Amino acid sequence: MRRPVFSLLLLSSLTFFLGLGRQAISDSDEAFYAEAAREMVESGDWLTPHFNYQDRWQKPVLYYWLTAGTYLTAGTSESTARWWSALGGMALVLLTWAAARRMGRPEAAWLAGAIVATCYGCFAMARLALPDLPLAFLVTLTIWSAFEGRWLVAGAAAGLGLLMKGPVALALPALVLLPVWWREHRLRALPLRELALAGLVCALVGVPWYAAMTLEHGTAYLQSFFVADNLERFATDRFNDPRPIWFYLPIVLGGMLPWTMYMAILPWRSVRGVARRARALTPSEWRLLAWAGIPLLFFTLSIGKQPRYVLPVLPPLAVLVAGMIAARVHGPAHARISLRAATWATAALYAVLAILLLRAEPLFVSASPGLTRASIAIIAASALVLAALGLAAAWRWLPATLAACSAALLLSLQFGALAGVRPEPVEQMAAAVHRHRHSGESVGAYQVFVRNLIFYTRLPQANLYDEARALDFLRSPQRVLLVVRAADVPRLEAISGVATTRLAEVTYLDPANVRLRTLLAPIPDQDLDRVVLVTNR
Repeated sequence: MRRPVFSLLLLSSLTFFLGLGRQAISDSDEAFYAEAAREMVESGDWLTPHFNYQDRWQKPVLYYWLTAGTYLTAGTSESTARWWSALGGMALVLLTWAAARRMGRPEAAWLAGAIVATCYGCFAMARLALPDLPLAFLVTLTIWSAFEGRWLVAGAAAGLGLLMKGPVALALPALVLLPVWWREHRLRALPLRELALAGLVCALVGVPWYAAMTLEHGTAYLQSFFVADNLERFATDRFNDPRPIWFYLPIVLGGMLPWTMYMAILPWRSVRGVARRARALTPSEWRLLAWAGIPLLFFTLSIGKQPRYVLPVLPPLAVLVAGMIAARVHGPAHARISLRAATWATAALYAVLAILLLRAEPLFVSASPGLTRASIAIIAASALVLAALGLAAAWRWLPATLAACSAALLLSLQFGALAGVRPEPVEQMAAAVHRHRHSGESVGAYQVFVRNLIFYTRLPQANLYDEARALDFLRSPQRVLLVVRAADVPRLEAISGVATTRLAEVTYLDPANVRLRTLLAPIPDQDLDRVVLVTNR
Protein backbone atom coordinates (compact mmCIF):
# COMPACT_ATOMS: atom_id res chain seq x y z
CA MET A 1 0.00 0.00 0.00
CA ARG A 2 2.86 2.37 0.73
CA ARG A 3 4.33 2.11 -2.76
CA PRO A 4 1.20 3.21 -4.69
CA VAL A 5 0.52 6.00 -2.20
CA PHE A 6 4.09 7.26 -2.42
CA SER A 7 4.11 7.12 -6.22
CA LEU A 8 0.79 8.99 -6.43
CA LEU A 9 2.07 11.62 -3.99
CA LEU A 10 5.19 12.02 -6.13
CA LEU A 11 3.19 12.19 -9.36
CA SER A 12 0.68 14.74 -8.06
CA SER A 13 3.50 16.78 -6.50
CA LEU A 14 5.00 17.11 -9.97
CA THR A 15 1.78 17.90 -11.81
CA PHE A 16 0.13 20.10 -9.18
CA PHE A 17 2.95 21.75 -7.19
CA LEU A 18 6.03 21.95 -9.42
CA GLY A 19 6.33 25.51 -10.72
CA LEU A 20 3.10 26.50 -8.98
CA GLY A 21 4.09 30.17 -8.88
CA ARG A 22 5.66 30.44 -12.34
CA GLN A 23 2.67 32.22 -13.88
CA ALA A 24 1.27 35.54 -12.73
CA ILE A 25 -2.22 35.63 -11.26
CA SER A 26 -4.59 35.44 -14.23
CA ASP A 27 -7.19 38.00 -15.25
CA SER A 28 -10.00 35.64 -14.24
CA ASP A 29 -11.91 34.62 -11.12
CA GLU A 30 -8.55 33.53 -9.72
CA ALA A 31 -7.73 37.18 -9.06
CA PHE A 32 -10.84 37.57 -6.89
CA TYR A 33 -9.66 34.88 -4.48
CA ALA A 34 -5.97 35.81 -4.47
CA GLU A 35 -6.66 39.50 -3.90
CA ALA A 36 -9.56 39.09 -1.46
CA ALA A 37 -7.36 36.92 0.76
CA ARG A 38 -4.61 39.54 0.58
CA GLU A 39 -7.06 42.28 1.56
CA MET A 40 -8.29 40.08 4.42
CA VAL A 41 -4.77 40.01 5.83
CA GLU A 42 -4.30 43.72 5.17
CA SER A 43 -7.57 44.79 6.80
CA GLY A 44 -7.70 42.25 9.61
CA ASP A 45 -11.40 41.65 8.81
CA TRP A 46 -11.76 37.86 8.87
CA LEU A 47 -15.54 37.89 8.64
CA THR A 48 -16.41 39.78 5.45
CA PRO A 49 -14.30 39.16 2.32
CA HIS A 50 -13.36 42.23 0.28
CA PHE A 51 -12.17 42.70 -3.29
CA ASN A 52 -10.98 46.07 -4.57
CA TYR A 53 -11.60 47.29 -1.02
CA GLN A 54 -15.35 46.65 -1.37
CA ASP A 55 -17.49 43.91 0.21
CA ARG A 56 -17.46 40.67 -1.77
CA TRP A 57 -20.49 38.57 -0.90
CA GLN A 58 -20.47 36.29 -3.93
CA LYS A 59 -18.68 33.31 -2.37
CA PRO A 60 -18.25 31.79 1.12
CA VAL A 61 -15.19 32.35 3.24
CA LEU A 62 -13.24 29.10 3.62
CA TYR A 63 -10.88 29.49 0.65
CA TYR A 64 -10.19 33.09 1.68
CA TRP A 65 -9.38 31.96 5.23
CA LEU A 66 -7.06 29.20 4.08
CA THR A 67 -5.22 31.41 1.60
CA ALA A 68 -4.96 34.32 4.02
CA GLY A 69 -3.47 31.94 6.57
CA THR A 70 -0.91 30.81 4.00
CA TYR A 71 -0.07 34.44 3.23
CA LEU A 72 0.57 35.07 6.92
CA THR A 73 2.86 32.06 7.29
CA ALA A 74 4.69 32.01 3.94
CA GLY A 75 4.14 35.46 2.42
CA THR A 76 1.88 36.75 -0.34
CA SER A 77 2.75 35.24 -3.71
CA GLU A 78 1.28 33.34 -6.63
CA SER A 79 2.30 29.99 -5.17
CA THR A 80 0.80 30.67 -1.73
CA ALA A 81 -2.41 31.88 -3.39
CA ARG A 82 -2.69 28.54 -5.22
CA TRP A 83 -1.36 26.23 -2.53
CA TRP A 84 -4.72 25.06 -1.21
CA SER A 85 -6.04 24.39 -4.69
CA ALA A 86 -3.03 22.18 -5.44
CA LEU A 87 -3.36 20.46 -2.05
CA GLY A 88 -7.04 19.81 -2.75
CA GLY A 89 -6.01 18.18 -6.02
CA MET A 90 -3.47 15.95 -4.29
CA ALA A 91 -6.06 14.92 -1.69
CA LEU A 92 -8.50 14.14 -4.52
CA VAL A 93 -5.91 11.88 -6.16
CA LEU A 94 -5.47 9.83 -2.98
CA LEU A 95 -9.21 9.73 -2.33
CA THR A 96 -9.88 8.45 -5.86
CA TRP A 97 -7.29 5.71 -5.33
CA ALA A 98 -8.86 4.74 -1.99
CA ALA A 99 -12.40 4.79 -3.40
CA ALA A 100 -11.41 2.58 -6.34
CA ARG A 101 -9.82 0.05 -3.97
CA ARG A 102 -12.89 -0.04 -1.74
CA MET A 103 -15.22 -0.41 -4.73
CA GLY A 104 -13.63 -3.70 -5.70
CA ARG A 105 -11.21 -2.37 -8.31
CA PRO A 106 -7.79 -2.80 -6.65
CA GLU A 107 -6.05 -3.55 -9.95
CA ALA A 108 -7.27 -0.21 -11.32
CA ALA A 109 -6.93 1.90 -8.17
CA TRP A 110 -3.45 3.27 -8.86
CA LEU A 111 -4.32 4.12 -12.44
CA ALA A 112 -7.53 5.88 -11.34
CA GLY A 113 -5.49 8.10 -9.02
CA ALA A 114 -2.92 8.68 -11.75
CA ILE A 115 -5.64 9.76 -14.19
CA VAL A 116 -6.87 12.39 -11.73
CA ALA A 117 -3.26 13.52 -11.18
CA THR A 118 -2.57 13.89 -14.90
CA CYS A 119 -5.86 14.88 -16.55
CA TYR A 120 -5.93 18.41 -17.89
CA GLY A 121 -9.00 19.51 -15.93
CA CYS A 122 -7.45 18.80 -12.53
CA PHE A 123 -3.99 19.96 -13.63
CA ALA A 124 -5.30 23.33 -14.82
CA MET A 125 -7.50 23.95 -11.77
CA ALA A 126 -4.75 22.97 -9.31
CA ARG A 127 -2.68 25.82 -10.72
CA LEU A 128 -5.33 28.48 -10.17
CA ALA A 129 -6.28 30.11 -6.87
CA LEU A 130 -9.86 28.85 -7.02
CA PRO A 131 -11.96 26.79 -4.58
CA ASP A 132 -13.31 24.39 -7.20
CA LEU A 133 -10.74 21.60 -6.82
CA PRO A 134 -10.94 21.62 -3.00
CA LEU A 135 -14.73 21.58 -3.45
CA ALA A 136 -14.45 18.56 -5.77
CA PHE A 137 -12.44 16.80 -3.06
CA LEU A 138 -15.02 17.64 -0.37
CA VAL A 139 -17.97 16.58 -2.56
CA THR A 140 -16.16 13.33 -3.43
CA LEU A 141 -15.36 12.74 0.25
CA THR A 142 -18.99 13.36 1.21
CA ILE A 143 -20.33 10.90 -1.37
CA TRP A 144 -17.76 8.20 -0.73
CA SER A 145 -18.07 8.49 3.07
CA ALA A 146 -21.86 8.17 2.80
CA PHE A 147 -21.49 5.07 0.62
CA GLU A 148 -19.14 3.65 3.26
CA GLY A 149 -21.42 4.56 6.16
CA ARG A 150 -18.93 7.01 7.66
CA TRP A 151 -21.60 9.52 8.51
CA LEU A 152 -19.64 11.91 10.69
CA VAL A 153 -16.93 12.24 8.04
CA ALA A 154 -19.63 12.85 5.43
CA GLY A 155 -21.24 15.52 7.61
CA ALA A 156 -17.95 17.29 8.28
CA ALA A 157 -17.00 17.22 4.59
CA ALA A 158 -20.41 18.58 3.59
CA GLY A 159 -20.10 21.38 6.16
CA LEU A 160 -16.66 22.34 4.87
CA GLY A 161 -18.02 22.24 1.32
CA LEU A 162 -20.82 24.58 2.39
CA LEU A 163 -18.15 26.99 3.62
CA MET A 164 -16.04 26.46 0.50
CA LYS A 165 -18.61 27.10 -2.26
CA GLY A 166 -22.13 27.13 -0.83
CA PRO A 167 -25.28 24.99 -1.22
CA VAL A 168 -23.92 23.09 -4.22
CA ALA A 169 -21.79 21.11 -1.74
CA LEU A 170 -25.02 19.71 -0.28
CA ALA A 171 -26.99 19.44 -3.52
CA LEU A 172 -24.52 17.28 -5.47
CA PRO A 173 -24.12 14.52 -2.85
CA ALA A 174 -27.89 14.40 -2.30
CA LEU A 175 -28.55 14.13 -6.04
CA VAL A 176 -26.12 11.22 -6.31
CA LEU A 177 -26.86 9.35 -3.09
CA LEU A 178 -30.66 9.32 -3.10
CA PRO A 179 -31.14 7.63 -6.52
CA VAL A 180 -28.41 5.09 -5.72
CA TRP A 181 -29.93 4.23 -2.35
CA TRP A 182 -33.37 4.01 -3.95
CA ARG A 183 -32.12 1.56 -6.57
CA GLU A 184 -30.34 -0.49 -3.91
CA HIS A 185 -33.48 -0.50 -1.73
CA ARG A 186 -31.62 1.15 1.12
CA LEU A 187 -33.71 4.28 1.68
CA ARG A 188 -35.86 2.73 4.39
CA ALA A 189 -32.85 1.08 6.02
CA LEU A 190 -30.82 4.26 6.41
CA PRO A 191 -29.68 4.86 10.01
CA LEU A 192 -31.70 7.94 10.94
CA ARG A 193 -29.74 8.61 14.11
CA GLU A 194 -26.40 8.64 12.27
CA LEU A 195 -27.89 10.79 9.52
CA ALA A 196 -29.14 13.27 12.11
CA LEU A 197 -25.69 13.40 13.71
CA ALA A 198 -24.12 13.95 10.29
CA GLY A 199 -26.57 16.79 9.66
CA LEU A 200 -25.73 18.30 13.03
CA VAL A 201 -21.99 18.14 12.32
CA CYS A 202 -22.58 19.72 8.91
CA ALA A 203 -24.58 22.55 10.49
CA LEU A 204 -22.03 23.14 13.26
CA VAL A 205 -19.23 23.39 10.71
CA GLY A 206 -20.98 25.30 7.95
CA VAL A 207 -23.69 27.51 9.44
CA PRO A 208 -21.99 29.77 12.05
CA TRP A 209 -20.20 31.96 9.50
CA TYR A 210 -23.42 32.48 7.52
CA ALA A 211 -25.18 33.41 10.76
CA ALA A 212 -22.43 35.89 11.63
CA MET A 213 -22.63 37.45 8.15
CA THR A 214 -26.39 37.81 8.51
CA LEU A 215 -26.00 39.49 11.90
CA GLU A 216 -23.39 41.83 10.43
CA HIS A 217 -25.08 42.69 7.13
CA GLY A 218 -28.73 41.75 7.61
CA THR A 219 -30.97 39.87 5.22
CA ALA A 220 -29.41 41.70 2.27
CA TYR A 221 -26.54 39.22 2.50
CA LEU A 222 -28.88 36.23 2.39
CA GLN A 223 -30.67 37.69 -0.64
CA SER A 224 -27.40 38.43 -2.40
CA PHE A 225 -25.72 35.08 -1.81
CA PHE A 226 -28.42 32.42 -1.67
CA VAL A 227 -30.91 33.95 -4.11
CA ALA A 228 -28.81 35.98 -6.54
CA ASP A 229 -25.50 34.14 -6.54
CA ASN A 230 -26.93 30.61 -6.35
CA LEU A 231 -30.54 30.34 -7.55
CA GLU A 232 -30.31 33.07 -10.18
CA ARG A 233 -26.89 31.89 -11.33
CA PHE A 234 -28.38 28.42 -11.87
CA ALA A 235 -31.71 29.41 -13.39
CA THR A 236 -31.08 32.70 -15.24
CA ASP A 237 -28.56 34.33 -17.55
CA ARG A 238 -27.93 37.24 -15.19
CA PHE A 239 -24.33 36.23 -14.46
CA ASN A 240 -23.38 34.15 -17.51
CA ASP A 241 -24.45 34.17 -21.12
CA PRO A 242 -26.69 31.17 -21.97
CA ARG A 243 -24.75 28.23 -23.35
CA PRO A 244 -26.01 25.31 -25.44
CA ILE A 245 -27.33 22.10 -23.91
CA TRP A 246 -24.26 20.21 -25.16
CA PHE A 247 -21.81 22.70 -23.59
CA TYR A 248 -20.38 20.27 -21.03
CA LEU A 249 -19.71 17.43 -23.48
CA PRO A 250 -16.51 18.96 -24.91
CA ILE A 251 -15.65 20.32 -21.45
CA VAL A 252 -15.65 16.84 -19.91
CA LEU A 253 -13.79 15.36 -22.88
CA GLY A 254 -11.24 18.17 -22.70
CA GLY A 255 -10.96 17.87 -18.93
CA MET A 256 -10.05 14.19 -19.25
CA LEU A 257 -7.27 14.86 -21.78
CA PRO A 258 -4.96 13.17 -22.56
CA TRP A 259 -7.01 10.18 -21.36
CA THR A 260 -10.03 11.06 -23.49
CA MET A 261 -9.37 8.46 -26.17
CA TYR A 262 -9.69 5.69 -23.58
CA MET A 263 -13.19 6.90 -22.72
CA ALA A 264 -14.25 5.42 -26.06
CA ILE A 265 -13.81 2.01 -24.43
CA LEU A 266 -16.52 2.75 -21.87
CA PRO A 267 -19.79 2.71 -23.83
CA TRP A 268 -19.41 -0.74 -25.37
CA ARG A 269 -19.80 -2.38 -22.00
CA SER A 270 -21.73 0.03 -19.81
CA VAL A 271 -24.11 1.87 -22.16
CA ARG A 272 -24.97 -1.20 -24.20
CA GLY A 273 -25.63 -3.05 -20.96
CA VAL A 274 -28.00 -0.31 -19.84
CA ALA A 275 -29.84 -0.44 -23.13
CA ARG A 276 -30.38 -4.18 -22.79
CA ARG A 277 -31.06 -4.35 -19.09
CA ALA A 278 -29.95 -2.12 -16.25
CA ARG A 279 -29.34 -5.16 -14.05
CA ALA A 280 -26.33 -6.05 -16.20
CA LEU A 281 -24.38 -3.36 -14.38
CA THR A 282 -22.51 -4.32 -11.25
CA PRO A 283 -23.34 -2.29 -8.11
CA SER A 284 -20.03 -0.43 -8.31
CA GLU A 285 -20.57 0.38 -12.01
CA TRP A 286 -24.04 1.72 -11.26
CA ARG A 287 -22.70 3.87 -8.44
CA LEU A 288 -19.92 5.26 -10.60
CA LEU A 289 -22.24 6.00 -13.53
CA ALA A 290 -24.71 7.76 -11.24
CA TRP A 291 -21.84 9.58 -9.54
CA ALA A 292 -20.61 10.94 -12.87
CA GLY A 293 -23.87 11.23 -14.79
CA ILE A 294 -26.25 12.88 -12.33
CA PRO A 295 -24.05 15.93 -11.54
CA LEU A 296 -23.36 16.28 -15.25
CA LEU A 297 -27.10 16.28 -15.97
CA PHE A 298 -27.70 18.74 -13.12
CA PHE A 299 -25.23 21.27 -14.49
CA THR A 300 -26.39 20.67 -18.06
CA LEU A 301 -29.89 21.78 -17.05
CA SER A 302 -28.57 25.02 -15.53
CA ILE A 303 -28.55 28.29 -17.45
CA GLY A 304 -25.34 29.62 -15.91
CA LYS A 305 -22.69 27.17 -17.09
CA GLN A 306 -18.99 27.38 -16.25
CA PRO A 307 -16.38 24.81 -17.32
CA ARG A 308 -15.01 24.23 -13.83
CA TYR A 309 -18.39 23.32 -12.34
CA VAL A 310 -18.09 19.73 -13.58
CA LEU A 311 -14.82 18.92 -11.79
CA PRO A 312 -16.64 16.53 -9.36
CA VAL A 313 -17.51 14.39 -12.41
CA LEU A 314 -13.86 13.58 -13.17
CA PRO A 315 -13.00 11.22 -10.24
CA PRO A 316 -15.76 8.65 -10.97
CA LEU A 317 -14.95 8.88 -14.68
CA ALA A 318 -11.30 8.21 -13.82
CA VAL A 319 -12.28 5.07 -11.88
CA LEU A 320 -14.42 3.85 -14.78
CA VAL A 321 -11.71 4.49 -17.38
CA ALA A 322 -9.03 2.91 -15.20
CA GLY A 323 -11.22 -0.15 -14.67
CA MET A 324 -11.76 -0.60 -18.39
CA ILE A 325 -8.04 -0.22 -19.15
CA ALA A 326 -7.09 -2.68 -16.40
CA ALA A 327 -9.69 -5.20 -17.57
CA ARG A 328 -8.22 -5.17 -21.07
CA VAL A 329 -4.58 -5.18 -19.95
CA HIS A 330 -5.24 -8.34 -17.91
CA GLY A 331 -7.86 -9.78 -20.27
CA PRO A 332 -7.77 -11.92 -23.41
CA ALA A 333 -5.87 -10.80 -26.51
CA HIS A 334 -8.99 -9.93 -28.54
CA ALA A 335 -10.04 -7.45 -25.84
CA ARG A 336 -6.89 -5.41 -26.44
CA ILE A 337 -7.78 -4.34 -29.96
CA SER A 338 -9.64 -1.29 -28.66
CA LEU A 339 -6.78 -0.64 -26.23
CA ARG A 340 -4.26 -0.50 -29.08
CA ALA A 341 -6.55 1.81 -31.07
CA ALA A 342 -6.97 4.17 -28.11
CA THR A 343 -3.21 4.20 -27.49
CA TRP A 344 -2.43 5.04 -31.10
CA ALA A 345 -5.14 7.70 -31.13
CA THR A 346 -3.56 9.21 -28.02
CA ALA A 347 -0.15 9.17 -29.70
CA ALA A 348 -1.67 10.97 -32.68
CA LEU A 349 -3.17 13.54 -30.33
CA TYR A 350 0.26 14.26 -28.83
CA ALA A 351 1.77 14.59 -32.30
CA VAL A 352 -0.93 17.00 -33.47
CA LEU A 353 -0.49 19.10 -30.33
CA ALA A 354 3.28 19.29 -30.91
CA ILE A 355 2.69 20.48 -34.48
CA LEU A 356 0.14 23.09 -33.38
CA LEU A 357 2.47 24.44 -30.71
CA LEU A 358 5.29 24.63 -33.23
CA ARG A 359 3.11 26.63 -35.61
CA ALA A 360 1.90 28.93 -32.82
CA GLU A 361 5.40 29.61 -31.46
CA PRO A 362 5.42 33.25 -32.72
CA LEU A 363 2.53 33.99 -30.35
CA PHE A 364 4.38 32.92 -27.20
CA VAL A 365 6.02 36.32 -26.77
CA SER A 366 6.23 36.00 -22.98
CA ALA A 367 7.79 32.52 -23.03
CA SER A 368 11.40 31.45 -23.30
CA PRO A 369 12.03 30.25 -26.90
CA GLY A 370 14.39 27.53 -25.68
CA LEU A 371 11.91 26.14 -23.16
CA THR A 372 9.10 26.29 -25.71
CA ARG A 373 11.05 24.23 -28.23
CA ALA A 374 12.14 21.79 -25.54
CA SER A 375 8.52 21.30 -24.47
CA ILE A 376 7.48 20.64 -28.07
CA ALA A 377 10.27 18.07 -28.40
CA ILE A 378 9.18 16.29 -25.20
CA ILE A 379 5.56 16.12 -26.40
CA ALA A 380 6.68 14.73 -29.77
CA ALA A 381 8.88 12.16 -28.02
CA SER A 382 5.93 11.11 -25.85
CA ALA A 383 3.91 10.55 -29.02
CA LEU A 384 6.62 8.21 -30.33
CA VAL A 385 6.77 6.32 -27.02
CA LEU A 386 3.01 5.71 -27.04
CA ALA A 387 3.02 4.69 -30.69
CA ALA A 388 5.83 2.21 -30.01
CA LEU A 389 4.01 0.88 -26.96
CA GLY A 390 0.91 0.16 -29.01
CA LEU A 391 2.98 -1.48 -31.73
CA ALA A 392 4.93 -3.66 -29.29
CA ALA A 393 1.78 -4.57 -27.35
CA ALA A 394 3.70 -4.23 -24.08
CA TRP A 395 0.45 -3.84 -22.19
CA ARG A 396 1.92 -4.58 -18.78
CA TRP A 397 3.74 -1.25 -19.01
CA LEU A 398 0.74 0.68 -20.31
CA PRO A 399 -0.59 2.26 -17.05
CA ALA A 400 2.80 3.57 -15.89
CA THR A 401 3.77 4.71 -19.39
CA LEU A 402 0.48 6.53 -19.91
CA ALA A 403 0.86 8.30 -16.57
CA ALA A 404 4.46 9.26 -17.31
CA CYS A 405 3.64 10.58 -20.78
CA SER A 406 0.63 12.50 -19.45
CA ALA A 407 2.76 14.12 -16.76
CA ALA A 408 5.44 14.94 -19.35
CA LEU A 409 2.83 16.58 -21.58
CA LEU A 410 1.37 18.75 -18.82
CA LEU A 411 4.72 19.78 -17.37
CA SER A 412 6.02 20.58 -20.85
CA LEU A 413 3.14 22.98 -21.30
CA GLN A 414 3.67 24.40 -17.81
CA PHE A 415 7.37 25.08 -18.30
CA GLY A 416 7.25 25.80 -22.01
CA ALA A 417 4.51 27.46 -24.01
CA LEU A 418 2.39 28.45 -21.01
CA ALA A 419 5.29 29.77 -18.93
CA GLY A 420 5.96 33.46 -19.25
CA VAL A 421 9.26 35.14 -18.49
CA ARG A 422 8.84 37.17 -15.33
CA PRO A 423 7.83 39.88 -14.91
CA GLU A 424 4.77 39.02 -16.98
CA PRO A 425 2.76 41.73 -18.81
CA VAL A 426 0.38 42.40 -15.92
CA GLU A 427 3.34 42.82 -13.56
CA GLN A 428 5.05 45.14 -16.03
CA MET A 429 1.88 47.21 -16.24
CA ALA A 430 1.56 47.36 -12.46
CA ALA A 431 5.15 48.61 -12.24
CA ALA A 432 4.35 51.25 -14.88
CA VAL A 433 1.34 52.39 -12.86
CA HIS A 434 3.54 52.93 -9.81
CA ARG A 435 6.16 54.76 -11.88
CA HIS A 436 3.71 57.21 -13.43
CA ARG A 437 1.12 57.62 -10.69
CA HIS A 438 1.18 60.74 -8.59
CA SER A 439 -0.13 60.67 -5.05
CA GLY A 440 -3.89 60.13 -4.84
CA GLU A 441 -4.52 59.65 -8.57
CA SER A 442 -7.21 57.16 -9.58
CA VAL A 443 -6.36 54.04 -11.56
CA GLY A 444 -8.78 52.19 -13.83
CA ALA A 445 -8.66 49.17 -16.14
CA TYR A 446 -11.06 48.80 -19.06
CA GLN A 447 -11.65 45.30 -20.51
CA VAL A 448 -8.11 44.10 -19.79
CA PHE A 449 -6.28 43.31 -16.52
CA VAL A 450 -9.57 44.22 -14.86
CA ARG A 451 -9.19 41.70 -12.04
CA ASN A 452 -5.53 40.82 -11.63
CA LEU A 453 -3.93 44.28 -11.90
CA ILE A 454 -5.02 45.18 -8.38
CA PHE A 455 -3.16 42.15 -6.95
CA TYR A 456 0.09 43.68 -8.20
CA THR A 457 -0.60 47.41 -7.74
CA ARG A 458 -2.32 46.94 -4.36
CA LEU A 459 -4.27 50.10 -5.15
CA PRO A 460 -8.04 50.68 -5.29
CA GLN A 461 -9.23 50.51 -8.89
CA ALA A 462 -12.13 52.27 -10.60
CA ASN A 463 -14.86 49.83 -11.66
CA LEU A 464 -15.12 50.44 -15.42
CA TYR A 465 -17.70 47.80 -16.35
CA ASP A 466 -18.77 49.40 -19.62
CA GLU A 467 -17.77 52.03 -22.15
CA ALA A 468 -19.87 54.75 -20.50
CA ARG A 469 -17.94 54.37 -17.24
CA ALA A 470 -14.61 54.40 -19.09
CA LEU A 471 -15.61 57.61 -20.89
CA ASP A 472 -16.66 59.29 -17.64
CA PHE A 473 -13.37 58.18 -16.09
CA LEU A 474 -11.35 59.82 -18.89
CA ARG A 475 -13.40 63.02 -18.60
CA SER A 476 -12.49 63.36 -14.93
CA PRO A 477 -11.21 66.86 -14.09
CA GLN A 478 -8.34 65.25 -12.21
CA ARG A 479 -5.45 63.34 -13.75
CA VAL A 480 -6.24 59.63 -13.96
CA LEU A 481 -4.44 56.54 -15.25
CA LEU A 482 -6.24 54.08 -17.52
CA VAL A 483 -5.09 50.60 -18.57
CA VAL A 484 -6.72 49.73 -21.88
CA ARG A 485 -6.11 47.88 -25.14
CA ALA A 486 -4.35 50.07 -27.66
CA ALA A 487 -7.03 49.28 -30.23
CA ASP A 488 -9.72 50.84 -27.99
CA VAL A 489 -7.92 54.14 -27.41
CA PRO A 490 -8.91 55.94 -30.66
CA ARG A 491 -12.62 55.25 -30.08
CA LEU A 492 -12.49 56.36 -26.45
CA GLU A 493 -10.66 59.55 -27.44
CA ALA A 494 -13.11 60.31 -30.24
CA ILE A 495 -16.23 59.89 -28.09
CA SER A 496 -14.88 61.48 -24.91
CA GLY A 497 -13.15 64.37 -26.64
CA VAL A 498 -10.09 63.73 -24.46
CA ALA A 499 -6.63 63.45 -25.99
CA THR A 500 -4.70 60.87 -23.98
CA THR A 501 -0.98 60.56 -23.40
CA ARG A 502 0.55 57.10 -23.72
CA LEU A 503 2.84 56.25 -20.81
CA ALA A 504 3.62 52.53 -21.20
CA GLU A 505 2.85 49.53 -23.40
CA VAL A 506 3.01 45.73 -23.09
CA THR A 507 2.20 42.93 -25.53
CA TYR A 508 0.73 39.60 -24.48
CA LEU A 509 -1.28 36.59 -25.62
CA ASP A 510 -4.61 36.41 -23.82
CA PRO A 511 -5.34 32.68 -23.27
CA ALA A 512 -9.07 33.43 -23.22
CA ASN A 513 -8.86 34.46 -26.88
CA VAL A 514 -6.99 31.37 -28.12
CA ARG A 515 -8.99 29.33 -30.63
CA LEU A 516 -8.12 26.44 -32.91
CA ARG A 517 -7.57 28.93 -35.72
CA THR A 518 -5.05 30.71 -33.50
CA LEU A 519 -2.91 27.57 -33.40
CA LEU A 520 -3.50 26.51 -37.01
CA ALA A 521 -2.80 29.89 -38.59
CA PRO A 522 -1.34 32.32 -36.04
CA ILE A 523 -1.41 36.00 -36.96
CA PRO A 524 0.67 37.85 -34.36
CA ASP A 525 -0.65 41.30 -35.27
CA GLN A 526 -4.20 40.04 -34.83
CA ASP A 527 -3.83 37.48 -32.04
CA LEU A 528 -1.57 39.41 -29.68
CA ASP A 529 -2.98 42.19 -27.52
CA ARG A 530 -1.17 45.49 -27.10
CA VAL A 531 -2.13 46.98 -23.75
CA VAL A 532 -1.29 50.59 -22.94
CA LEU A 533 -1.27 52.84 -19.91
CA VAL A 534 -2.67 56.26 -20.78
CA THR A 535 -3.48 59.41 -18.87
CA ASN A 536 -5.99 62.17 -19.58
CA ARG A 537 -3.60 64.96 -18.58
